[in-house]
This record gives sequence, C-alpha cells and structure tokens, in this order.
Amino acid sequence: MTRMRVLHFSDVHVEDGFEGVRWWRFLNKRLIGLANQRLRRGASFARAAEKVRALGDFAEALGADVTLGTGDFTVLGTPPELRYARDVVSGVAAAPLGLVVVPGNHDLYIEPSAGEASFAEVFDDLLRTDLPELAVDGPWPFVRLFGAHLAIVGVNSARPNPQIARSSGRIPDAQLEALPRVLSDPRVRTRFVLVATHYAPRLWDGSPDRRLHGLENADGLLAACAPLEHGAIVHGHVHRPYRVRVPNTRLPLFCAGSSTQEGRGAVWVYDIDAPDRATATRGQWTGERYELQPETREALFA
Repeated sequence: MTRMRVLHFSDVHVEDGFEGVRWWRFLNKRLIGLANQRLRRGASFARAAEKVRALGDFAEALGADVTLGTGDFTVLGTPPELRYARDVVSGVAAAPLGLVVVPGNHDLYIEPSAGEASFAEVFDDLLRTDLPELAVDGPWPFVRLFGAHLAIVGVNSARPNPQIARSSGRIPDAQLEALPRVLSDPRVRTRFVLVATHYAPRLWDGSPDRRLHGLENADGLLAACAPLEHGAIVHGHVHRPYRVRVPNTRLPLFCAGSSTQEGRGAVWVYDIDAPDRATATRGQWTGERYELQPETREALFA
C-alpha cells in the first residue's frame, strides 16, 4: 500500500438524552451546558448522529484507510452520551485501519463520579499506541504507524473544566516534554506525521485563541513540532474549518471545525503518497451526504 488516505472529522456533539444520569449530576457546570443545549445549540446538532453515520458511508466511498476524530464526540460527557457516541462512530471506525481519536473538552466536561464510565474507558479500544515505550502519561503521547509513510501522534489537550466561564485546554507538562523525543524517534520522523489534538494552537487568522477558550500552552506545542519537516497539526474545538500557516512551525494547521453542525459540516481528507508528498482536500455536508470538494485540493509541500 503506497498512498494512505485519512478522513479527519471533529466536534460531532451527539447525544440521545441523559437517561440514567442522576439529577444531582447536573448541579454544576453541566446545568448551564444542558440549558444551552436545550434552548439554543441543540437545533444545530439535531441530525448529528445521522451525519456521523453518513461519515462512515463517506469514508467507505472515499476508500479512506484510516479515520481520525479530534474530540467533542458528546455534549456533556455523561456516561450515556459516551456509550451512545461510541456506538454511533462504529461505522467510521470500520475503516480498514480503524479510527484514531483524542478527547475534547466536552468529553471530559467535569470529573466523573466514582463508578461512572469515563471517555478513556468507553473509547479504550481506540486509545492505544504502537510505541508504548515512548508514552509517559497512560497511552500519551500515542503513536500510530500506518503503511510505510504515515504516523499519527496524539496528545491530550482536553481536561475537566468545572468553572462555568472556562473552556480552555492544556497539554500536561509530561506529554509536552515527551513530544520532541517522540517526534525525533527514527520510527516517526522519517514519515509524514499528523500531530492530533483537540485544541487549536492558532485561529484561522494565525492569532492565538482567547485565554478562557484556547490552548494555554499552544506556543509549547508549536515549538515541540517545529523540527518536523513533513506533516501537519490537526485539531478541532473551533467550529469553523480552516487551514493556516504560522511562523512558529513549518507544519500547516488544519481545523476540521464541527463536522455535524448545521450549515457547516466540514471534514478534511489527507492523501499521503510519501513523507514529502501529501495533499489536503475539504469535504462538505450537502444536506444529504458528505461530498469531496476537488477544487479545494492543495499540496502541503510545494
């Protein structure tokens, strides 16, 4: 297998009610999130599960080898949502080489109570690494090796945010300190590397996100990735798809936006033919299906 095709989606925000969640589990930040979901945001994601299932069909039609989800599979991160989301993404996970995931802040909304299933438990089968000797924090940073030319390296930038006004993220120091060592490993650095996380290191115009919403150590992530010659940093969190280059690194940044939000519904498709030969093409929800937009196709390295 020479060419490797990756379908990147993010921020699908599926939910099927909160049956089984004790009422007192909403006496915190989740109450505000639930009100927002019911009064405003829910209508924009009413067809989210349908669209995620359509992503599975799209991946199959594209011939995607691997799929990549960069977080926010749920709305409030409750155990019923997590289990429902894991079931909904089963079609996307049926890609020949599977689904790779990182959690988003909505998946780790608050700390789970004792005995409650967490994202790491429900998505355990998708959170693994091919190079466990490089991990320093559970499976993180994880490394997945595909074919002869592709590596996906994941770092977890999401965390519980119990404060109502804060939805920022931070890559744990141990993961960030380990990242240069991971990226310089000969089994990784000779490939095209997708560095995957949830939070955006930079916005569409190259500026940092605001303090209470963005990635606190974004500069550290960019610095850690700077030595890489071929690859991209891919993420979600910002519900607007974009591609941007910034001075801090030679790698382009790709945000998938929200792949299911009404009126947006975007994905990225990466085709990797060699470590120094890759392209990116946007895909869009048309109202009935996802379709590739060939006119957006561009080479990542001239």
